[in-house]
Amino acid sequence: MPLTDDMQLVSVDDHLVERPGVWTERLPRKFVDRGPRIAVAKGDETDQYGFGRGVPKGSQVWMLEDAVHPQLGLNAVAGKPRDQIGTDPLRFDDMIPGCYDPASRVQDMDIDGVQAQLLFPSFPKFAGTMFQTVKDPELALLCTKAWNDFVHEEWVTPYPDRFIPIGILPYWDLEASIAELRRLADRGVRAISFPENPVPLGHPSFPTDHWDPLFDVFEEVDAVVCIHFGTSGQVRLTAPDAPMAVMITLAGVNSINAVGDLLFSPVFHRHPNIKFSVAEGGIGWIPWLLERADITWERHRYYQNINQTVRPSDLFQKHIWGCFITDHYGVKNRHQIGVDKVTWECDYPHSDSFWPNSRKVAAEMMVDVPDEEVRKMVETNARKLYRFPRI
Repeated sequence: MPLTDDMQLVSVDDHLVERPGVWTERLPRKFVDRGPRIAVAKGDETDQYGFGRGVPKGSQVWMLEDAVHPQLGLNAVAGKPRDQIGTDPLRFDDMIPGCYDPASRVQDMDIDGVQAQLLFPSFPKFAGTMFQTVKDPELALLCTKAWNDFVHEEWVTPYPDRFIPIGILPYWDLEASIAELRRLADRGVRAISFPENPVPLGHPSFPTDHWDPLFDVFEEVDAVVCIHFGTSGQVRLTAPDAPMAVMITLAGVNSINAVGDLLFSPVFHRHPNIKFSVAEGGIGWIPWLLERADITWERHRYYQNINQTVRPSDLFQKHIWGCFITDHYGVKNRHQIGVDKVTWECDYPHSDSFWPNSRKVAAEMMVDVPDEEVRKMVETNARKLYRFPRI
């Protein structure tokens, strides 16, 4: 087994479910009745996610302003039998406590053999994009800041060696985002969850100069831009009647699109020290994409408005990290990716996670990989990227 006892698993993609009082306890009194709050469904509500489903009577739902959001713990199914995976919890009682309680999460991590996790949001969506829909801009900003304070105070501070500090930004307001990023950096935050593609959300693309002032601050404070699958608000459905299995299988396509966009944008030329982590897309596609991008660059760069001096694969090696849960093809081709650019993820408490057997599964997948390379992929690459040393 290549995972020796001294190797600590550091996961760069996990999720927490926000407990009921996160916002009601942190928002000013005048906003409590409009901010995120838990209610019991009467059974006549409409799912605001657009799936056209009814909301089961008696289930617990999130309310934000006047909208009902029934995905209480989206895909928070850790510990359920395989034949029950995929059924979203209807109440907090349907989830194991590790989904929403930090002390219980640490216990679950110990059971799983995982030392540290980086936690993405649930109710605010993975990059805080939920709050863009809030009608009151002051409330939207306060909701964002409240989530950041909640994670820092209740998860990171009590367990500084178990949770990598991460935050979200009010990315729809550039000046507010810069101010919040500086505030978070002063509190030790090392990473920010950011949309993988801002265009579908109604904002300028990465190739524009719109994001330059914000990316300047990312470089200044040495924070990683974490782009998680689905944060653009787009998922890959091949047809309206395609089963969700198609979307799950093609999750990596979102990552391919995001990385391809960045490699041919000016972002890395304008920001030579910026770092991006691509979450929940796997790594097996990376060798193909880099080969294809380099061929495209060689043949087409002279007549297109793209950089003509640096190969896309070289930009990837300097600026982008990938991660995997299980990816035999990616691990086999790790040298074509760059062993230093590979990190590992657990994805607790979602259905792709192998909890409570993550360490066993990782060991079996890398049984033929030299110890030095295993250590990099499961621990030290992440520690270096996120400036998260062993305590």
